[in-house]
Amino acid sequence: MSSKNIGTAADASSVRGRARQPERASSALRAPQVQRPGSSKLLDRSSDGHLVKRSLLPSGLRVITEQVPGVRSAAVGIWVGVGSRDETPSVAGAAHYLEHLLFKGTQRRTAAQIAEEIDAVGGELNAFTAKEHTCYYVHALDDDLPLAIDLLTDVVFFATMAERDIDLERSVVLEEIAMRDDDPEDLLHEAFCTALLGDHILGRSVLGSEESITGMTRGALRGFYKRRYTPSKMVLAVAGNVEHAQVLRLARKALADKLDGVAAPAAPRTGRLRGLAHPGLELRTDDTEQSHLMIGVRGLDRHDERRFALGVLNAALGGGMSSRLFQEVRERRGLAYQVYSSISSYADTGMLSVYAGAHPDRLGAVAGVLRTVLADVAEHGLTEAEVVRGIGQLRGGLVLGLEDSSSRMSRIGKGELNYADYLSVEETLRRIEAVTVEDVATLAGELLRRPFAGAVVGPYAHHDDLPGELREVIR
Repeated sequence: MSSKNIGTAADASSVRGRARQPERASSALRAPQVQRPGSSKLLDRSSDGHLVKRSLLPSGLRVITEQVPGVRSAAVGIWVGVGSRDETPSVAGAAHYLEHLLFKGTQRRTAAQIAEEIDAVGGELNAFTAKEHTCYYVHALDDDLPLAIDLLTDVVFFATMAERDIDLERSVVLEEIAMRDDDPEDLLHEAFCTALLGDHILGRSVLGSEESITGMTRGALRGFYKRRYTPSKMVLAVAGNVEHAQVLRLARKALADKLDGVAAPAAPRTGRLRGLAHPGLELRTDDTEQSHLMIGVRGLDRHDERRFALGVLNAALGGGMSSRLFQEVRERRGLAYQVYSSISSYADTGMLSVYAGAHPDRLGAVAGVLRTVLADVAEHGLTEAEVVRGIGQLRGGLVLGLEDSSSRMSRIGKGELNYADYLSVEETLRRIEAVTVEDVATLAGELLRRPFAGAVVGPYAHHDDLPGELREVIR
């Protein structure tokens, strides 16, 4: 089990009090595909035999499959539209805690039996929690699809959550929090989210805190589970050597009365954040050999059609060895071993961030170079050659990332959960290839002029100990 979102190259939106700058509204949003409850629909058919189908069950559960010819595997995922964003402060970390607990035993299986059954077929069973969703998944041979669906639905829908298991797993979650605190990059990311988004729930840790986990009761966890884990907030996604009709039969057999009732699927999250504090600078003092730095701005929400231009900007800015940041910071000056940019997108906001790790004596020089590079890109955009390389990087990453059934399952499941829609690989490639130098320049000029937030993990006792070049970036 992991608290980290396992993204794929197929998702262009992800891979890391005072008045704020206004954000431009999303443009040309595509309306979700309407489907009648109880019906099935063919979403895509390609010449090589790929079939993508979706069924909307009366309970609101969506079942989406991708039949992939020539493979011998099946990947099954249950995507739940529930994450740390859905928590109140009193149950901070409940979504992640719950993800752990569901594997501890069901009405039909003990935790040991769950592990033994998946190991006996050489499969993988795991889960991860993010800020806006949780995913439980199985990867197994196609012959073992019946077991995969039965096991996964048993874990998600029929967990017992016994008191002794809650106490046992509490210690495991606390150890995971401690492990996060011992990993400078993980700690840095948490600090950066706080610096950028303040006390908003998106700025808080998916793991919760020691205090919230220690005080979490069985009643609070069960209440969170019963209120949030409903079929209308879930997507069953399956990809590999599978047939849609077989998946439907197996799901109905495994879930039975859980599919009773009539409900429309929950609408994808939309809206905009209000009242966020001005971005700031967070310091986590740690006796590390390197200083770890992250700076960035609020980006685009995942519904913004400019997300494809943002993906190209991110790839060209800091996505590879030819990127502007890598060349300026590492190749030309040798200031850092690792430097990169990343993007994250949520229902109503996003992040564009830059990371660099350097010796504490070089932190100021690194911050100065980052400031110069980002200011230049904001003013002049990127060259045509850089944009072409960025487009090529996204195209290659998308196609190569879909070589296995798990990545394809992740793509269709996350897409259905977030957009209630299906975007084919071909259409995604077309949108990436349609990005122009002007698109990237306009977007860079908007985003990179927003107020910067920053976070540092390193051997500094106070903010005053940080180099002046960094304070010039974060004002």
